[in-house]
Amino acid sequence: MKRFHVHLHVDDLEASMAFYSRLFAAEPTRVEADYAKWMLDDPRINFAISTRGHKPGLDHLGFQTDSAEELVAMKAAAQGAEMALLDEGTTTCCYAKSEKHWIIDPSGVPWEHFRTLGNIPVFNEREALEGNVCCTPPSGVACGESNAKSGCC
Repeated sequence: MKRFHVHLHVDDLEASMAFYSRLFAAEPTRVEADYAKWMLDDPRINFAISTRGHKPGLDHLGFQTDSAEELVAMKAAAQGAEMALLDEGTTTCCYAKSEKHWIIDPSGVPWEHFRTLGNIPVFNEREALEGNVCCTPPSGVACGESNAKSGCC
């Protein structure tokens, strides 16, 4: 079964956590100094906020799968529909290790298809080694070789 995913950038994590906890009538399932996540069952959503963006607002949307087979099927469907796809394979981001690929909608909104493999103690392992590395492909840009070199794809 899939879970809808939304990631927003916020200016004030504490105020945003208080707001969304009231909105969802639930506390976050994961909280870090720059990040919070709610894994809700009604509606079935993975809702995350972080202070890591350049400006407040939508970072990306996506679908989280429960199985490797679901993720493979989503990738095949995107490829069958001739969507440009960035396959990251196994990677780390948002305090988690996951398998993922990205597609970009016509308006430049990144869509992440992923399966979580486990938690990690840092936002992104590569960032911990190399410095500030983003997890989301640049909005409006199909990920390719030049973007991959920037560390943002």
